[in-house]
Amino acid sequence: MKEFEDLLREGREALETGDYRAATRALRQAAQQQPESAETHLMLGEALAEDGKVKEAIASFQKGRQLEPENLEVLFALGDAFFEGQRPEEALQVYRDILALDDRQADAWVSVGLVNFNQERVEQAMESFHKALQIEPDSIFAINSLGDACFALGRNEEALGHFRRVIELDPEDPQAYYNLTEMYYDADELEAAEEACREVLRLDPAFAFAYLTLGNICLDQERPEEALSSFQEFLVLERSPGSKEIRDEVAAVVEGLKAEV
Repeated sequence: MKEFEDLLREGREALETGDYRAATRALRQAAQQQPESAETHLMLGEALAEDGKVKEAIASFQKGRQLEPENLEVLFALGDAFFEGQRPEEALQVYRDILALDDRQADAWVSVGLVNFNQERVEQAMESFHKALQIEPDSIFAINSLGDACFALGRNEEALGHFRRVIELDPEDPQAYYNLTEMYYDADELEAAEEACREVLRLDPAFAFAYLTLGNICLDQERPEEALSSFQEFLVLERSPGSKEIRDEVAAVVEGLKAEV
């Protein structure tokens, strides 16, 4: 039988290389050997979440929380898993629990805002994003999120300014380029949208929704073979439970394109 530390190291290395099933196997064994280790439950939850097993990930994070109720890393992971698993109010409560422990956690304010934004409480979301920026004025997470909220409210020039600010702060941030992609696509500026979208994929080749948008751009430009390839890549990469409806829609489009090309 492998020692606990060996299993933990094996799990961590598998996580880092993206072999989530190997990570899950090693970390399950580690958790069985030392069930009182919050770190192990956290890492196991991360592996499960990355493998699309969000319900199991939540259970693992909850075990970690029981062991260390004030571990912020565990709390953030639990909140994010609730959010990904389409349990927004539970996610919101966890983020509020973080703020009860430390109201200077800017990322928790952003996460509260994202839940509200997801629930179409846009003004409340913007309040949270501004609170985050009062704490961390250069928070890329907050600026990107604020830009999204401005875009949703039709305040496109403000949104554009926020996204460009992110790129100034971090030229390697794929999310800012994706936000620009969405803005350009919405304005029917397809060439600019494609350029920004390809920059997203250069920076992060596993950015699933960029492939979806690129597929739509190619489809609008009557390039069905490229659209098909992009949609297929999206289906390979996007595995979260909350994306089932969009995955089904894309799968139907893929079948239609296969019949055409």
